[in-house]
Amino acid sequence: MSIRPVTHIGGTQPTLEGAGVKLERVFGFQDPTMLDPFLLLDDFRNERPEDYEAGFPWHPHRGIETITYVLAGTVEHGDSLGNIGTLEAGDVQWMTAGRGIMHQEMPKGDDKGRMHGFQLWANLPSAHKMTAPRYQDVQSKDIPIVVDDDGTSVRVICGDFWGKQGPVDGIAAEPQYLDIHVPAGRKKRFKVDTHKQTFAYIFEGSGRFEGASNPFGVLTEKEFAGEELHIRDQTGDRSLVVFGSGDEIVVQAGEHGIRFLLVSGAPIKEPVAWHGPIVMNTRQELIQAVTELQNGTFIRP
Repeated sequence: MSIRPVTHIGGTQPTLEGAGVKLERVFGFQDPTMLDPFLLLDDFRNERPEDYEAGFPWHPHRGIETITYVLAGTVEHGDSLGNIGTLEAGDVQWMTAGRGIMHQEMPKGDDKGRMHGFQLWANLPSAHKMTAPRYQDVQSKDIPIVVDDDGTSVRVICGDFWGKQGPVDGIAAEPQYLDIHVPAGRKKRFKVDTHKQTFAYIFEGSGRFEGASNPFGVLTEKEFAGEELHIRDQTGDRSLVVFGSGDEIVVQAGEHGIRFLLVSGAPIKEPVAWHGPIVMNTRQELIQAVTELQNGTFIRP
């Protein structure tokens, strides 16, 4: 077994999206080879309804897949295929935009006004960019949870892990998407396919990843002392950890435990032409998509 080294640690950037939703961008619009096949990750965590209720009105997507994972509150959605529904706490929606889809996502807080979730964008290879669009809505009760003897728990959203298969399937990037909680003081090893790009996004607690000998990104030397990645509180700092090659990651949980998303996928290694919610391989394909939006032929039967 070889431990994956940490090659990058970064913080989030406050971002305004949709009709005025305040969120934190974990990564996105950077060099698309950095986390290929993943393009963007947003953390929409807020306790002020006025900062998120305007939502994401009707807008297009082409050439990508979007993964929405809700932890608190709800997200009402609709699309040009006629699908409508509501994502509740613990639910997941995996949307394959393919050749084109129009949709909207309207968040609503829980009874305390809290809204929390993530949206991840995964690229599609050129052979699948113009495939038929589809939705996969998965309820929380259908997502398996594996609990180890030491209290470590893993929600398996996609991929195989500890003998469980996640309910989301048929995804081009062959991803593994896990929501992991390691109790205070515990040290755990997690196997990862050595051929897949892998990152962790920490959103609760604190911990230390082995191989994190170089403090990259926005963390200060004090925050990174002793190779420990500190998250001040559950609603405070967010941190992205990117791993190099290897077949396992090792994490030592801090005094309050640690909870993080662990995501991996097969790199596509193709040119990326990117304009907002449309991601193709060439500039000409982008021009074609914009032209179709303008003349009303973007949505195809």
